[in-house]
Amino acid sequence: MFKRRNSKGIARTVVEFFMPRGGWRRASSYVLHRLRRLPDTPHRICVGIAAGAFVSFLPIFGLHFLSAALIAWMFRGNIMAAILGTFFGNPLTFPIMAVSAMELGSWLMGHPGDASFAHVMGAIGQASSELSYNIWAVFNGEQVYWGRLNTFWWRVFLPYSLGGFLIGLPCSVAVYLISLPLVRAYQKRRTEKMRARFESARALDRSRQTGEQP
Repeated sequence: MFKRRNSKGIARTVVEFFMPRGGWRRASSYVLHRLRRLPDTPHRICVGIAAGAFVSFLPIFGLHFLSAALIAWMFRGNIMAAILGTFFGNPLTFPIMAVSAMELGSWLMGHPGDASFAHVMGAIGQASSELSYNIWAVFNGEQVYWGRLNTFWWRVFLPYSLGGFLIGLPCSVAVYLISLPLVRAYQKRRTEKMRARFESARALDRSRQTGEQP
């Protein structure tokens, strides 16, 4: 009953991931709308947002939701806000995050190299391919190779993680400090509107009762 009449297909799904049908402006507005309407305190919501922003800088693709939720839980933040906060890492911002983290991490580890986004994504793809091959090799009895994973670990994952941590930490603090007064102001304004609506409805009810009295 609730299935799509026409299946999207893999190609369409990939295209819409990079370019939503409603545009990135509409997608951003939807995420902001969901964040503002979360039923929690401004502090907990903003801790969750900061957790989602922080993990977006780390090379743990496929685990961002889980990691953001775990960090939010550890710091008593809102878990749903953390999941929505991972929207900071999207196809438009990932290239900047990846290159910045790689350049900083490689420089700190003393082996600067090619930190282009294409190089990082290519290395991740090769490492994933080798890992999948080695897992199947255990069952097929074929020879296992770890060369690409070893290179990926030292040349990509560790520099990316180090740089992402050092950049993501202050960015997440900034996200918290910027979003806290905004969420507070929104919740205050929403509460005032609800109170005014309630008072108006109660006044109307009183006037009706007064008019019905003989």
